[in-house]
Amino acid sequence: MVAALLGIDWGTSNRRAWLVGAGGVCLRRYADEEGALAARGRYAASLQALCRAMQVADGTPIVMSGAIGSAQGWQEVAYLDCSVPLERLPQSLVPLRDGPAACFLVPGYCQLAGGEADVMRGEETQLLGALALGHGDGWYVLPGTHSKWVLLGDGCVRHLVSYLTGELFALLRQGGTLAPLMMGGHSGQGLLAGALRATQKPVLTQALFAARARAVAGLADPQQTYSYVSGLLVGTEFAARPQMDKHCLQLLGAPELCATYASVGAALGFNCSWIDAAQAHCAALGRFLEQM
Repeated sequence: MVAALLGIDWGTSNRRAWLVGAGGVCLRRYADEEGALAARGRYAASLQALCRAMQVADGTPIVMSGAIGSAQGWQEVAYLDCSVPLERLPQSLVPLRDGPAACFLVPGYCQLAGGEADVMRGEETQLLGALALGHGDGWYVLPGTHSKWVLLGDGCVRHLVSYLTGELFALLRQGGTLAPLMMGGHSGQGLLAGALRATQKPVLTQALFAARARAVAGLADPQQTYSYVSGLLVGTEFAARPQMDKHCLQLLGAPELCATYASVGAALGFNCSWIDAAQAHCAALGRFLEQM
């Protein structure tokens, strides 16, 4: 099959790419840590290196989503209003001004309600792919650096809530008083304990301090702190949505992250299904290709 489109999910920290043919069939894939922050100031050279690594022919159309289209990225692209259906994304691509020909950026979405704002870039492409794969309206959870809970209705983003879960977890592991206790591995018992603590809706900063206190006081195995904090942070997301339908929650993301969310969700009474983010992204690329 002849390669027809290169799709890049160019996030803040990581970058993933797929070379697809007709219908979004994946021909080659690639991943590195050359995110928008790491590539800042040399985006064109970084893209060229990716194309060489993937053996992408000159002139192949390129569609990029994620932080690369933010104010801190290559070229800022205005957000779409949530009233714009996801199916309109292929008609909403923005050409890259200072880059290769036939290179486009996917706009994200912005929600304004009650004086508050929420945004997403990159997740909209995965959601379009989920719809293309036949998944319908309902609640989607997209775990990641900034976890997203999205309610789709009639193919539109009806509600969007973002959490700093992944970024906060990484920062807690990198430094501070909790870091030495978060060197252990995964523990189902610790994950469950953290998730159940989240259902009590504690003040999060207090609960995080207590994660260390319970270990140093001998009330918990220090080796479970990693999983306990993970369960506490992820469980906080679930605890914030007690009134939603717990039987139609679709996890859209990488297998390992979705497995953690599924375990926490199951412990708290949620019935979760999983959609592979890479498969969804390629399905979305198939939709973009139809409009080119």
